[in-house]
Amino acid sequence: MTAPLFVAAVAGEAAHLPEGSDVLITGIGTLPAAISLTLTLAERRAAGNLPSRIINIGTAGALRDDHTVGVYEIDRVHKHDFQSAEIPGVTGEALPLTFEPETSGRFPTAQLATGDTFVEDSATRDRLAQDAGLVDMEGYAVCAVAYHFNIPVTLLKQISDNADEETASGWAEAVDPGAVQLAEAVRLLVETTTQA
Repeated sequence: MTAPLFVAAVAGEAAHLPEGSDVLITGIGTLPAAISLTLTLAERRAAGNLPSRIINIGTAGALRDDHTVGVYEIDRVHKHDFQSAEIPGVTGEALPLTFEPETSGRFPTAQLATGDTFVEDSATRDRLAQDAGLVDMEGYAVCAVAYHFNIPVTLLKQISDNADEETASGWAEAVDPGAVQLAEAVRLLVETTTQA
């Protein structure tokens, strides 16, 4: 069995993973994440070397006050800034509106809203909080690509901010401490999967 592929938007989020981990840094946003991961998996499929699982690690903003610091495993993700049902006459095979990845049971779970907006205002936070507890910029895209390649996916998100007016000034400083928490979560996840 091949090893999992860790997918992060920026190198800082993966900085504390165990040495030798298979890591893909995609860049920030749904489009860079989808393109990078699709190209990587297409190459690996051609070589007969697809990963056993995709583990998306990264920071996320908390949309609700009951989602406090720490790492959450995502049990449902949707794209908050595009709704194909709102466009009359859209045809063809659409991606699911939501993905519901299986969870390990080792972490608190949360629902994730993904979009190409760095959420840093209370009005957007409150609107998104109606359907999710966390917000990021890559999770849905990673799930969509994993779904296309029929590879199991896990999303581990560390709360770096409250997706409000204080977010922009604090995110960069939160990445490294968050990466430490993500690395510990990965260690626990790997223990769980090797014992199963």
